[in-house]
Amino acid sequence: MNPLCSRCNLVVYPTEKVNCLDKYWHKGCFSCEVCKMTLNMKNYKGFEKKPYCNAHYPKTNFTCVADTPENLRLKQQSKMQSQVLYREDFEKNKGKGFSVVADTPEMQRIKKTQDQISNIKYHEEFEKKKMGGDAPQQPSLRSPASYQSPTGSQNFHYETAPEPVRPAATGPPPSAGKRYRAVYDYSAADEDEVSFMDGDVIVDVQQIDEGWMYGRVERTGQQGMLPANYVEAI
Repeated sequence: MNPLCSRCNLVVYPTEKVNCLDKYWHKGCFSCEVCKMTLNMKNYKGFEKKPYCNAHYPKTNFTCVADTPENLRLKQQSKMQSQVLYREDFEKNKGKGFSVVADTPEMQRIKKTQDQISNIKYHEEFEKKKMGGDAPQQPSLRSPASYQSPTGSQNFHYETAPEPVRPAATGPPPSAGKRYRAVYDYSAADEDEVSFMDGDVIVDVQQIDEGWMYGRVERTGQQGMLPANYVEAI
């Protein structure tokens, strides 16, 4: 006997059946409880045996109750998927060199990341120089006579330089990126990635592609690439 769909309570036939969260669903009925976006086995998140998308997943207080077998399975699955896709792209483009075929999506991503790193370092250097007191020194206001030598054998004459016009004070440049909060722990799998802990704030975030971002961990000061599905905007 065919089971009933948990959403519409109609019969679910084998060709359109989705078995998840200990229930049966039509493929079209397996959707987010809030926005009704159609989900699949790779992008859903379960909470109290109901499916949600990543944007509308109910927020938890990160207690011991949140580490349910379902959440641990989803966390491990997401981590393995990100690492496998990253390794596949790396192996495909490994050793191709800078030739006509070097303009691949992977090389474009690396080039864009380097440009973003240069832009972030430029703003950091600008802030350091501005906060470090590198402003031009003010000329002395003493009269020209005070610059004359006390001895009569020398008769140098100095003229005071005009006081330079100081630029109007301006606020710091806008942030190079958005701010995000980590929702899982992540350990860097490569030297161009960055590790962080659950709850860390990621600043200066730049979107690289659908799966990866570049940012700096506010707690440690380290910066590098990080998986987009491990953080959320704040």
